[in-house]
Amino acid sequence: MELKTLNGDVAKFAPRSEALTRGLAEFFARDISVAYAFVAPAFLLLLFLVAYPFVLSVWFSLSDARVGETGVFVGLDNFRRLLGSSIFLQTLQNSIVFTALALSLKIVLGMALALLLYRIGRFKRLIRGAVLLPFIVPTALSTLVWWWMFEPLYSVVNWTLKSLRIVNYDIPWLPDPYLAMFTVVLVNTWRGLPFFAITLLAGLVAIPRELYEAAESDGAGPVGRFWHVTVPLLKPVLAVVILFSAIFTLADFNIVYVLTKGGPMNMTHLFATYSFALGLQGGQIGQGAAVSLFLFPMLLIVVFVQLRMVRKATTYE
Repeated sequence: MELKTLNGDVAKFAPRSEALTRGLAEFFARDISVAYAFVAPAFLLLLFLVAYPFVLSVWFSLSDARVGETGVFVGLDNFRRLLGSSIFLQTLQNSIVFTALALSLKIVLGMALALLLYRIGRFKRLIRGAVLLPFIVPTALSTLVWWWMFEPLYSVVNWTLKSLRIVNYDIPWLPDPYLAMFTVVLVNTWRGLPFFAITLLAGLVAIPRELYEAAESDGAGPVGRFWHVTVPLLKPVLAVVILFSAIFTLADFNIVYVLTKGGPMNMTHLFATYSFALGLQGGQIGQGAAVSLFLFPMLLIVVFVQLRMVRKATTYE
């Protein structure tokens, strides 16, 4: 099909338009093509929000960039300085201890809370909704309430303990280095506990009742049914929950920053807070980026280990 213009020239646009339309129709006629078309916007968004900042962070970590200065390439100097820094090594230790303690508490308490919610009969929807409140309230707001509770001068926790005659002095929850770590672990556990409990509860609901009845008929008691029925069938769910929680806990920023800002004596600094202190507050963009990149291999190790656990858990008999 050809079209003539006002001066008599033949236009070739119509056949090209028809070919383009036919090509698009054939492309979208294939199922895989439709899948690519739906995934493409999300992929481009992730590319812009994740890949670009990551590449920029890698460049900053290899330069001596500061606030207001682009910096020049210095290779691995920033990483060598960090490995020789006592504060960074303390931050590394803090991150491991913080993640291990908080994750262990969330696993044990989350399982206990899930079992409790599973057995509740009346008002179960209301109670399950209330359990989610710590998880859905903005982190900075809820952590600020915890700061008021543990604030050294007017701590409601200390007032309660003294009123009950458990102690007769003010406990320095936040000024003391070791108690400060205990406090941030406690708040992080409180914050992440609903995620564990509700997810494990969904796994408990999916377990057929017949399996418990069969185990009971074989003479298994409550503990036996828990270890031989509940735990094996919850392993896939538990592995996924631990994976996500480990990532979120290791990269935590809000709770530590609101409560202690990394103090006292750098005893609660995590990778995120120390990177913020170096890069934005201290103006050393290069070293701050290097700290954040140290988090990347640790997360890779966590993801690798957990994915192996998920693979093993999903192949149970």
